[in-house]
Amino acid sequence: MDYETLSNCFLGVFQHYKTDEEHVFTIGLLRNDLTKLLEFLKKNQDNDEWHISFNGLSFDSQITEYIIRNQKELLNLSGEQVARKIYAQAQRTIERSSTKGVFSEWSEKKLSIKQIDIFKLNHWDNAAKRSSLKWIQCSMDWYNVQDMPIPHTAEITTVEQLKEIASYCRNDVASTKHIMNLSSKQIEVRGKLTAQYGINLYSASEPKISKELFLHFLEKKLDIPKYQLKGLRTKRTQIVVKDLILDYVKFTTPEFNKLLDTFKTLVLDPQSLKGVFKANVNYRGVSTDFGVGGVHGAKKGIYIPDDHMMIMSSDVTSFYPNLAIRNKWSPEHLPKQAFCEQYEWFFDERKLIPKSNIINYVYKIILNSTYGLSNDETSFLYDPEFTMRITINGQLSLMMLYEMLAERIPGSIPIMQNTDGIEMMIPKKYKEEYLAICKEWEDLTMLQLEHDTYQKMIVPDVNNYIAVYNYKEVEKEKFLKLMSEHPENLFKKENGKYYYAYTKTKGRFEFKDLALHKNKSFLVVRKALYYFFVHGIDPKEYLKTNNNILDYCGQVKSKGVWQFQKTYVEMGDVVTESLQKTLRYYVSNKGDSLVKYNTEDKRVISVNAKFLQTIFNQHEEKDWSEYNINKRFYIERINSEIKSMQPDLFINQMNLFN
Repeated sequence: MDYETLSNCFLGVFQHYKTDEEHVFTIGLLRNDLTKLLEFLKKNQDNDEWHISFNGLSFDSQITEYIIRNQKELLNLSGEQVARKIYAQAQRTIERSSTKGVFSEWSEKKLSIKQIDIFKLNHWDNAAKRSSLKWIQCSMDWYNVQDMPIPHTAEITTVEQLKEIASYCRNDVASTKHIMNLSSKQIEVRGKLTAQYGINLYSASEPKISKELFLHFLEKKLDIPKYQLKGLRTKRTQIVVKDLILDYVKFTTPEFNKLLDTFKTLVLDPQSLKGVFKANVNYRGVSTDFGVGGVHGAKKGIYIPDDHMMIMSSDVTSFYPNLAIRNKWSPEHLPKQAFCEQYEWFFDERKLIPKSNIINYVYKIILNSTYGLSNDETSFLYDPEFTMRITINGQLSLMMLYEMLAERIPGSIPIMQNTDGIEMMIPKKYKEEYLAICKEWEDLTMLQLEHDTYQKMIVPDVNNYIAVYNYKEVEKEKFLKLMSEHPENLFKKENGKYYYAYTKTKGRFEFKDLALHKNKSFLVVRKALYYFFVHGIDPKEYLKTNNNILDYCGQVKSKGVWQFQKTYVEMGDVVTESLQKTLRYYVSNKGDSLVKYNTEDKRVISVNAKFLQTIFNQHEEKDWSEYNINKRFYIERINSEIKSMQPDLFINQMNLFN
């Protein structure tokens, strides 16, 4: 469902989540469906029917509740008067939701009709993932990416305007329904959790699930009422880092000893931790960055081991949760033993439960989210010193492993270190020594490592890479199944046996199962790079095989005082036209010049300068040649990435040791 609230017009569209049943209600100057809307909402209540929305908990549900609670007054007014009342309520609701620390007028518990909010469920209200419905429409290749065609301040006086608003609202509802279907497994999990624990988690993000269930278990374990636990926090004025560093953290090289000494001088302000500390260590040719949040380092290159070398990948199992569990850390305001026992119980129980079981997924959420919630002032787990214990000791402990391996494995080539793991090329003859050093580190830290091997890594930087695992033998049936489901990966048959190699992509190489909040612009470039680096296919040849117009599309959005404009020539004159806030487009041989225009200071920023674009907000099927794609733009982008990985960066036996 979705509402449109304009100054003198209200419109609501409802579509059944399984069928084509639809209800459209209009209230305003031309029509007054208030009585029909109230009858429909009463039926929803009587039949225990739910409303499914995009950001409905903060907006649509609040309008519904206002209409239900004020129906006696509203029924005595004209349609236009009702619409203006609803509009005023809508503006108050928007103001409340945009004001920090101010909650909705009616909490979820007080709503007359139950809600599933797929915006909150997917955590798109989080700063790092914040996404509008239009942005998600782009990301999921929706056929019509459309902004509201009429300003909400406009006076609606014609049937044509109503039809235009209804068409727009239908599109939003249909796309919301599609996102609901894409989120069906997440909704199913939340439904089962709600039934099992008696806590409404239908619209809960993963961090909220973690917070609510940890609270549920602690309430029982500590015999402290939930409302009291919810009010607990540990607020600090400073964090002295030297008091947090574990006794076993020691280094042998000057580079890392200097880093350790720097950490020991830090006194942090808990209210401003982001970006407060930065350090860099260049060790064995790898530049590694440190902060209070984690470690990131990589040496640019294409790594292909010869017959005498191998690439080892070692990740710490549930690194951050296990650091807290093994060292008996807890937020200071919670009883240490009870917290640690409960945290460890989640970890141990998860190992006993198959990954196919939703409880395994739930315990994973709890384990991973708890650390983040300890730095969230709205969480009962809040204690920023607990957060810093984990992140600072985590990166220093990982660097100990990195140093131990690099110093003690002859001919080792460090490749990458990132938060909870390392990649390193070593001579095959030292594999057992490598594993023995890892075991020594595990015994010292009480943590566990998981190992794998790669046959190739393409690493521009730590946040963007392709890793190709070594081949593993599989049964024929599984081989055929994998080939059908994941044709982009590697397959081979030798001597009647079947082998499969999985690939991992990160950053600008990702194209499989991209999270919907991420920018998927020009997916064809990512795919071409993948097939070049993994399968050796020439990009120009790959482009000949990809005739999916949406893979060639980019997506952009403007905010605040910025707006998109296009310029084109008409009858010899240059025409400028303002556009909507979210655009999907592709680069074409003929088209328009898209720019981002600042309405205050008049700055202009080109969208893909020197090229023309065709706006593709509404999908249109054509013969491939009619799209008139400018392949030069895409080839230039692909070649730029390939060129950055110069031939002298290929790592092999010859240039390593000659």
